[in-house]
Amino acid sequence: MSRHHAQLIRTIFHDPPSGNVHWREIESLLRHVGATLEPISGARIRITLNRMEGVLHRPHHSNTLDAKSIVHLRGLLARGGVTPSQYEGSGEGPT
Repeated sequence: MSRHHAQLIRTIFHDPPSGNVHWREIESLLRHVGATLEPISGARIRITLNRMEGVLHRPHHSNTLDAKSIVHLRGLLARGGVTPSQYEGSGEGPT
């Protein structure tokens, strides 16, 4: 995993949640950890990660996710088995 993705995971799980994470970085991270992204309707995206599903909303008026969406994403990643502790130390997560 790149340092950028590892840092992004730490940012997502940091409290208080950041409101300055770009959607394209989230998409890149999700694909990198093996998630599938499927447009549903409008700005809704179905995320499937390690057999866990969730829905995210693509930002409408900016390119960044707000803090509430980051908290939702954090829960989705945790349920899918992606946490910061997996990427500490060696910089690599599970394969």
